[in-house]
Amino acid sequence: MTRPTLVFLATAGSAALIIGALLFQYVGGMAPCEMCHWQRWPHYAILVIGLIALMVPGRLLPLLGALAAAISGGIGVYHTGVERDWWQGPVSCTNGGGGLGGLSSGDLLSTSAPTGIVMCDEVAWEMLGLSMASWNAIASFTLVLIWLWAAKHRV
Repeated sequence: MTRPTLVFLATAGSAALIIGALLFQYVGGMAPCEMCHWQRWPHYAILVIGLIALMVPGRLLPLLGALAAAISGGIGVYHTGVERDWWQGPVSCTNGGGGLGGLSSGDLLSTSAPTGIVMCDEVAWEMLGLSMASWNAIASFTLVLIWLWAAKHRV
């Protein structure tokens, strides 16, 4: 395969992941958690990197694409671990932190608390026993390989 074809495939892969996530969010009604958003940002960066890499030769941009995909994959692995209780996630979006000890009776009875907060340690959807975070990790690490293959080509 040629470098432009590989760059296109890797960029299209990230675009497909973003489109899929947005469809789950806006059509399926599954609001993303904080870590879900973290996994999306590298794919947004890949869209820009990929478009530029299609016009600019060299290995730097495909290597940056591989790095961005690896970051998203790494966050996906971390998120999977939080979902599976392998390790503690951010206190801001997990059920495992805090407790009610620091809240006053007024805080407990308040109706002005934020609603619709999506917890990072709860699996909202899974297929074949894997959550969206797990699937993102698999897809992202596959994209890393495609980006590295593209970087191997001179033109």
